[in-house]
Amino acid sequence: MSELAAEGPYFDDLSPGDVFDTAPPTTLTEGAAAVHGAIVGERLRLALDAPLGRRVTGDDAPPAPPSLVWDLAVGQSTPVTHHVRANLFYRGLAFRRLPSLGDTLRTRTEVVGLRQNSPRPDRAPTGLVALRITTVDQDDRTVLDFWRCAMLPLRDGSARTGHDDDLGRVGRDVEDPAASVAAWRLEPFRASLPPSLRRDVTPGTRWRVVGGDVVSSAPELARLTHNIARTHHDDEAGTRLVYGGHTIGLALTQAVRALPEMVTVLAWQGCDHTGPVREGDTLESTVEVAGVRPGPDGGRLADLRSRVTARSGPGDEHRDVLDWRYTALLP
Repeated sequence: MSELAAEGPYFDDLSPGDVFDTAPPTTLTEGAAAVHGAIVGERLRLALDAPLGRRVTGDDAPPAPPSLVWDLAVGQSTPVTHHVRANLFYRGLAFRRLPSLGDTLRTRTEVVGLRQNSPRPDRAPTGLVALRITTVDQDDRTVLDFWRCAMLPLRDGSARTGHDDDLGRVGRDVEDPAASVAAWRLEPFRASLPPSLRRDVTPGTRWRVVGGDVVSSAPELARLTHNIARTHHDDEAGTRLVYGGHTIGLALTQAVRALPEMVTVLAWQGCDHTGPVREGDTLESTVEVAGVRPGPDGGRLADLRSRVTARSGPGDEHRDVLDWRYTALLP
């Protein structure tokens, strides 16, 4: 009897134009949002208050938490990054449409660039694969269309693939982060806020969020979002890493503690995982306002920067793990 390996590709198995679309389409449900929120600590009012969400968006169903949506999109792209070693960048991540609970999302992932890394004596051979990730709903409306770059090992350590694409040309900048919410009505949101949160937010303001969040239920979050990357599940070598979306989700929770009036996140300008995170680490962050400009329906677009550190135990030194730059909608 023959035996086959059920696994994803290695770097030298890939070619430009390869498409991966085998992840199951997934319906956004209240249950999934509740489990996701229990793991990352959902605090966005719009995601928690269903009647308010319907009044703001005009949809029959409440809006889905944005972090659940991007976690699912990335997770649905992982059949190609089953053997991932690291993620290098995200580009152009902006909501084209913010879906509601009840919508069903599916994702197509295409290889758009490949570059083999120079060999190093201290590590196994690897290469960089640039991916275009397109997520649509049940009516084929685009929800997300962005790029990420992953590092994969080679199956044949002696292979010279000749792949040397300029990955600096991959992706594009976000042109209009507010386009997805142009029809939203923010007055009901403003009216729902206590007077203390009807405030100006100015560039240069910086908060240190006091009190950390422990990273727990890491494999459960990966399973919930269909992320099958081995490094988030398999602890055989004692090096299982937390899914990057877990760190980002906790960073968002802490950012909303600094800015409780935040409506939602619209786009990312950049997201660098600057260090590894493991289950049981405690994350702390600072949040800085880089810029504020007018947004739709009297709202404001705030360019924010969250810098996150981790410590593994009491008395341990803080180490940098995330530098996330993003645009949020304020009322």
